[in-house]
Amino acid sequence: MSKNNIVMTVAAGGCLQGEVPVPGDKSISHRSVMLGALADGVTEIHGFLEGDDPMATLQAFRAMGVRIEGPEQGHVVVHGVGMHGLKPPPRPLYLGNSGTSMRLLAGLLAAQPFDTTLTGDESLSSRPMRRVTEPLAAMGAEIETTEAGTPPLRIKGGRQLKGIDYEMPVASAQVKSALLLAGLYAEGRTCVVEPGPSRDHTERMLQGFGYPVERNGDRVCVEGGGRLRAMRIQVPGDISSAAFFMVGAAIAKDSDVLLKNVGINPTRTGVIDILQQMGADITLEKERRAGAEPVADIRVRGSDLQGIEIPAELVPLAIDEFPAIFVAAACAEGKTTLTGARELRVKESDRIQVMADGLNELGIDASPTEDGIVIQGGRLQGGRVDSHGDHRIAMAFAMAGLCASSPVVIGDCANVRTSFPDFVATAWRLGMNIKETAW
Repeated sequence: MSKNNIVMTVAAGGCLQGEVPVPGDKSISHRSVMLGALADGVTEIHGFLEGDDPMATLQAFRAMGVRIEGPEQGHVVVHGVGMHGLKPPPRPLYLGNSGTSMRLLAGLLAAQPFDTTLTGDESLSSRPMRRVTEPLAAMGAEIETTEAGTPPLRIKGGRQLKGIDYEMPVASAQVKSALLLAGLYAEGRTCVVEPGPSRDHTERMLQGFGYPVERNGDRVCVEGGGRLRAMRIQVPGDISSAAFFMVGAAIAKDSDVLLKNVGINPTRTGVIDILQQMGADITLEKERRAGAEPVADIRVRGSDLQGIEIPAELVPLAIDEFPAIFVAAACAEGKTTLTGARELRVKESDRIQVMADGLNELGIDASPTEDGIVIQGGRLQGGRVDSHGDHRIAMAFAMAGLCASSPVVIGDCANVRTSFPDFVATAWRLGMNIKETAW
């Protein structure tokens, strides 16, 4: 456990009760700043997530000459510079832990008239980038990586991009978004074909900014040379953040939690479907729209869960929520099997291996496979686990404390602030006995 890091300690047992909002959606927060910066006019954003990852995106655009006011209690004002108004940054753009920032910016900056270098922290510097740089190269971009295909990314300016037709080998919203953003600048038409659904926030937001997007089944296309018009954006609560408390309430007897104003984009609701198939008592209330995005209040009550074989079609719709789902599986009766989720091995950590190791430490039989995991539900013991600096793993193991027989101690938790800065305070409000300690 490194010095100057955060350790979370969760007392055993208890339940969750009450109503809370969850932080603004991370994916939408990133995209709102990016498109607002390139738009004509002033874009107002409400509900912006003030976590480290979206702030990295915001600071990158400030470094490229965009005037941005805030954030102040989630309110951000972006003074757009238009499609061709970005300026060369004075130094490499440091993006911390944010893979979304790096992959989307790679597409957006590939057609700018100036050179840029994108860097990140130790975790981001080990993440694969060829899945983005190779199709961008097919469009005419010139981007250097390390020999291993990892950051830093050195992007050569002044390249004329050409639209391509690209069939993605794996469903990935980050790759799709990078190509669509590059396509805004490309000559002709850029089309991306997905092998399965992935989150569609980029397409929805482009249309909100007045940019035509053509969608036909699993194919999405943009024509280069258009313009973006400033708009007002209400960022819904992040279902990925809500997922931890959905699982916590589902596994803890006598829980009754209402998570307010959560985005329920159909490309993101796999976690709800999977938990319901396991027997979780989850209902959606007050379904409505926030701009282009559907939202609802999500009520979850404690229930007895059963292990399941997770349907393949739900995997891309819940890819970020699997650490939390694995904790639900550990508390369920019987066996839960996940396949087709190799993507989890190249997230902020190898989420399959790290979750298996942690669950084993807590007395659960969890066996990793090449593209998934087999978890035999049982009685969680207490103990110490290492999150390996992965925010979602840290928060998932915090929920495990609700079903454990003794306290659960989670190391290396500083990165929780990348997506959910108020996680511990929110957990306290719902009745968890949780504390964090700086080491």
